[in-house]
Amino acid sequence: MSKFYLTTTLPYVNAPPHIGFALEIVQADVIARWRAARGDDVFFNTGTDEHGLKIYRGAQAEGLDPQAYADLHAAKFDALKLALNLSYTNFIRTTDAHHVAAAQEFWKRCADRGDIYKKNYKVKYCVGCELEKTESELTDGRCPLHPNLAVELVEEENYFFRYSRYQEALLKMYTARPDFVVPEKRLKEIINFTAQGLQDFSISRLKKKMPLGVSVPGDPDHVMYVWFDALVNYISALGWPEDEKNFNAFWPGTQTAGKDNLRQQSSMWQAMLLSAGLPPSRQIMIHGFIMSAGQKMSKSLGNVVDPFAYAEEFGTDALRYYLLREIPTLDDGDFTREKFVARYNADLANGLGNLVQRVTAMVEKYSDGDYPPRLIAPVRGESGQKVDSFVKKYQLDQALAVIWERISECDKRVDEEKPWVMAKDPAQREKLERLLSDLVEEIRGIGETLAPFLPETSGRILGIVDAEKVKPPAQPLFPRKD
Repeated sequence: MSKFYLTTTLPYVNAPPHIGFALEIVQADVIARWRAARGDDVFFNTGTDEHGLKIYRGAQAEGLDPQAYADLHAAKFDALKLALNLSYTNFIRTTDAHHVAAAQEFWKRCADRGDIYKKNYKVKYCVGCELEKTESELTDGRCPLHPNLAVELVEEENYFFRYSRYQEALLKMYTARPDFVVPEKRLKEIINFTAQGLQDFSISRLKKKMPLGVSVPGDPDHVMYVWFDALVNYISALGWPEDEKNFNAFWPGTQTAGKDNLRQQSSMWQAMLLSAGLPPSRQIMIHGFIMSAGQKMSKSLGNVVDPFAYAEEFGTDALRYYLLREIPTLDDGDFTREKFVARYNADLANGLGNLVQRVTAMVEKYSDGDYPPRLIAPVRGESGQKVDSFVKKYQLDQALAVIWERISECDKRVDEEKPWVMAKDPAQREKLERLLSDLVEEIRGIGETLAPFLPETSGRILGIVDAEKVKPPAQPLFPRKD
């Protein structure tokens, strides 16, 4: 049994969960389920990032103690497990005592390497990104990702990380591991960024200005910069540094991240790991933005979609399907209600749901729910191999496209061979039974292959075809929506 570690990024708890994070964690869930189904021992991590200036200000705005504020919002993110039918095995919070201790130990190891020093600096800062910004990264003086937030000028004495020391080591790693960042175009972006030269970055804040953070070891006047502390979650989740056995068994892991996290995840974090004497991540899968009316969704812009509302109205698997099929796994995609309903009706109600309904109804009508088992399930053959190939490349949208091609082929076969005509001719009884057997086994194969993507629907399909008597579902798998 192979060990497989997969982690999402940690969303800030300054606002309720939105569809962008739902996309990332559903994509990760498919990969985790797919690996588990193949016998891997999977450690699937997610959680919440609860430090930093925007969290502190969010708590102040609501008149709450920062910890109470974090507790309130963290619970909403953990509630996604039920709403989206997620299989994660660990939910970490950066306010957890063990994580705080791990972040401090990580700091000490980087300091022992000579990679942490103190200096005065002046910088433009986007609170929305919790990142320093150069003039070239701004549009009309504002961050393009958070145009409604004024860029702030920060001037103080902070600790810095010697990021510049790791330029050559990172470039060598990217060259040696051409699949380190997927897709390839994002790897090229980070290579170009690194080749232009890395600048040391601030890793602390004055506690009197921003008290919400992990205390810097040996300096009570400073707390860790949120990005430094939060990234350590990927290893503290495994019990690092105390549980070396578990850490060494699962690390390095695979990470999922949005493209606006490319620099932090695939460069800054990797340099920090090298500084602490730890192996870099195995691989990083970068997904794009979800767009609405051509505009990136953003909590700060207030144009986000509530995943809980869509899951409640359409069902968990319907939401999972749209996110996995309509949004290109490794690129940007659109989310509109009109597209959602259209995809739901065409692919789920009229596609998969209708196929299961009509085939099982014919088996019940023409064979009293019995059929000769043939155990061929072609979707688990060539089509199943194609699905596996796409999942290995993190092209989940293409994997689903293969399954839906099979669904269309089954529908076409029913239309062409007309079992209702065969049923009227006793001479075609054997042919009818063979057709029904093939179709039921096709549906079984589709159900099995869908398990990582639409687990609830997969279970319902397999329950229907594995029953003592095959009959149509009492309720449609996906009732049509007007």
